[in-house]
Amino acid sequence: MQAIRHIWRPMCSRTPWQGSLCALMAGTLIVLAGSSAHAAELARQSIGPVSYVCGGVGEDEQRALNSESKDFDMGLLFTEGARGEYLSDVAITLSRDGVEVASFRSNGPRCLIRAPRATYQVVATYNGVNKHTKLRMGERNVHLNW
Repeated sequence: MQAIRHIWRPMCSRTPWQGSLCALMAGTLIVLAGSSAHAAELARQSIGPVSYVCGGVGEDEQRALNSESKDFDMGLLFTEGARGEYLSDVAITLSRDGVEVASFRSNGPRCLIRAPRATYQVVATYNGVNKHTKLRMGERNVHLNW
């Protein structure tokens, strides 16, 4: 807030109408700054005994995921191409002993997962192409690249 007042002070003190316009612009900046903070709030989801959170598109979401990671046992990372560009909108199915335990769609390149202790078979689908891997407790960045 101090930084916003400091930036706008020289411009906002000339006339009363400029002061009102500056107050409106400063209020808009505060609202916009508040909405970007809400973007970092990641929604935890649950399907039966499996909980997950996906995201990591922007820096604020990456920081939020890093702070949430202590609450999760496993994680997946989705990229595309030789440069490893981040992917979202990946369909994920977790199975254990041939039985599906959870199915969801990522809204970012990283998904953190908490589930009962076991080894899970993962099928991740992006643009109709399936990738298969196994996911075990403690594996936090199992990487799938299309």
